[in-house]
Amino acid sequence: MPHGWIILDKPLELGSTQGVAAVKRNLRSGGFGKVKVGHGGTLDPLATGVLPIALGEATKLTGRMLDSDKVYHFTVRFGTETATLDLEGEVVATSDVRPTRAEVEAVLAQFTGPISQVPPVYSALKIDGERAYDLARAGVEVEMKSREVTIHALELLDFDAENDATLLAEVSKGTYIRSLARDIARAVGSVGQVTMLRRVKAGPFDLSQAISLDKLNEIGQGAPLEQVLLPLEAGLDDIPAIDLDPEQARAVRQGRVLTGMACEDGLHWARVGHVPLALVELTGGDARVVRGFNLTDVAE
Repeated sequence: MPHGWIILDKPLELGSTQGVAAVKRNLRSGGFGKVKVGHGGTLDPLATGVLPIALGEATKLTGRMLDSDKVYHFTVRFGTETATLDLEGEVVATSDVRPTRAEVEAVLAQFTGPISQVPPVYSALKIDGERAYDLARAGVEVEMKSREVTIHALELLDFDAENDATLLAEVSKGTYIRSLARDIARAVGSVGQVTMLRRVKAGPFDLSQAISLDKLNEIGQGAPLEQVLLPLEAGLDDIPAIDLDPEQARAVRQGRVLTGMACEDGLHWARVGHVPLALVELTGGDARVVRGFNLTDVAE
């Protein structure tokens, strides 16, 4: 049973669940049988880039991946706003205002740090138990409530002759880039929509670790899985590790609290050798198990 991560460079028009299905299909074709698979954060079909897909015990970390910061490159086209805030929807507003590069750069500080953001009507958020995009497609008027998010960094990368602005944004969980693009366009006195959206980093994973769909399909044709599979602990690079001796490892495996640990408070991952044993929370020298990993190559 494989455990770890496949980082897919998701192509246009492929949904996140379709990406998971492609991994499952290739694993079956490659002779791995039934493997538990899940993704670490939805990426719209019209977006490309880093889609972390967890296998086996790594699926226990998908919640952490959903909560992690993300980095995007995106392009705002000024002059038209659509219902979906991207190329998919019908035009709902137009403007003759085309900002200059300097005008765009001047408003970016307004959208850096903690901000209040209204999510797109066409989103997967639930309103009274229904997906917002389902209600919108059914013609129901949907009122989206603002939410607090954090934009850690926002930088203008390019500004072309057609007044399209390409930006980099490092954002907290729950941030909608389409809403950010809409609000930037309105701040410069125009309207706008996203014409390109690419996720270049999700949690500890970036494009340097990502593989194409063609490379994934080679697994189904007999290529070694090791060529594309990152270890489970690759999803833990953003937190410190704790090395356990055999007695401590037995205690953690049994769910017992370790005491007298000389480590800083916070989340850590405990390991035996280089093999992950559990996520543990350190408080005042006490380590409590948050999530255990059932990896058979951990010595008893």
